[in-house]
Amino acid sequence: MARTIKIFDTTLRDGEQSPGCSMNLKEKIKMAKQLERMRVDVIEAGFAISSQGDFLSVKTIAETLKDCTVASLARADGKDIDRAWEAVKGAVDPRIHLFIATSSLHMEHKLQMKPDDVYERAVAMTARAVKYCGNVEFSAEDSTRSDPEFLARVLEGVVAAGATTINLPDTVGYTTPDEHRAFFLKMRELAPSLEKVTLSCHCHNDLGLAVANSLAAVLGGAGQVECTVNGIGERAGNAAMEEVVMALHTRRPFYGAETRIATQEIMRSSGLLARITGAGVQPNKAIVGRNAFAHEAGIHQHGVMQDRRTYEIMTPESVGLNKNNLVLGKHSGKHAFRDRVKTLGYELSDAELEIAFEKFKSLADKKKTVYDKDIEAIVAKEAVQVPRTYRLDSFVINSGNTITSTAVIRMLRDGKIYEKVSRGEGPIDAAFKAVEKIVGRELTLEDYRIASVTEGEDALGDASVRIRTVDGAEFSGRGLSTDVIEAGIHAYVNAVNKMLYAESEAAGQA
Repeated sequence: MARTIKIFDTTLRDGEQSPGCSMNLKEKIKMAKQLERMRVDVIEAGFAISSQGDFLSVKTIAETLKDCTVASLARADGKDIDRAWEAVKGAVDPRIHLFIATSSLHMEHKLQMKPDDVYERAVAMTARAVKYCGNVEFSAEDSTRSDPEFLARVLEGVVAAGATTINLPDTVGYTTPDEHRAFFLKMRELAPSLEKVTLSCHCHNDLGLAVANSLAAVLGGAGQVECTVNGIGERAGNAAMEEVVMALHTRRPFYGAETRIATQEIMRSSGLLARITGAGVQPNKAIVGRNAFAHEAGIHQHGVMQDRRTYEIMTPESVGLNKNNLVLGKHSGKHAFRDRVKTLGYELSDAELEIAFEKFKSLADKKKTVYDKDIEAIVAKEAVQVPRTYRLDSFVINSGNTITSTAVIRMLRDGKIYEKVSRGEGPIDAAFKAVEKIVGRELTLEDYRIASVTEGEDALGDASVRIRTVDGAEFSGRGLSTDVIEAGIHAYVNAVNKMLYAESEAAGQA
């Protein structure tokens, strides 16, 4: 019988640490609900002691979700553990996840602690966490570069102290698949107590091996894989959850393992995260990339038409990729729109539905055909929208290859109209500078992208921007329109509104 591997998702903690991927509270809650819908076993909601905002997000997620474990990260420190418990104690199944480094490199240069002191701290802090919670995970940071004998001593100690999950992270993505499998087998031999607990892996992608190493760990006895949606995370990222899950699903006889993940939710989860963070998915990305199920070569197309199995080892439907069906038109009513949104798997409040329906009607007036993907793009964007401090009222752009681009932007705030004119190196630059004048803030454009949601000349444009403030904070924004200039302006205004929302939240927590 196949083992069931737990999926520990750290998109909201490790993933959010990726540059440009920060999320506000509303976005984290929306993402957490989607992860729960996907039937993730454990959601690491954040690092409670790192900030008041992180504490609040962990606490809110813990009190909101009903069908999965919610964890908070904590250093092997009393105050960290106390704060983590305060954040997760309202969860249906709370978990405290504490860590300390065990490699000689980290102990000497980062912790400046002797091995015996690290051992004592690990055991003592595990015992402290267990007093709060029966579900305690211990991570030995930089495990794969640790001395196996010393690591085994630490693991035996923390299991004896009550840890129920032991995580052996490849913190810097240093190991290789064969080596990683052998490492897990060796640690099970050196620390027999590991047979009593869930053994976990947490792989980083610095050498592009995070998924391969995670699967190797499963072969070595790991019962939990720690990963993120789209593989986001620090540096080169984490193991991509969708790739781990579908590898186990597709090659179940080989691995003798499966997960409880609802794979049909994979595409929706990937798309939602991309819209929230502005971190798009590369076209050739496994499982969720635009080209993952595309066949251009003639011989491939012929084979797929005869039998999909010739060039597809999984079906598009198995990961939630549906055909681009025409579903509604400009004469469709709100009831039909609501039913279609629900069929697509989205749950909106009445206020969110009202806004999304208005956007849909506006789009239906501009496009000949409206597809599922168009509706999903609208709904996903509106579902994570922050309060609209500023709204775009109108814009006029003068641009060409023989004149300097000029933009006149008019925006609304609290019922008042604000209008500014600016020049720039092209229409987008001019428009963004005009918005910047209205807001009265010096902002740096870090990234700007535009892509079509569907095919056709009247395709909905999906713009993504990332801005940076003078103090280094980064915010992303998304905008949708059949006019790519308008989409870009909406995206920039959205990023500005996120900035203002974050500042107001920080002021309220001070």
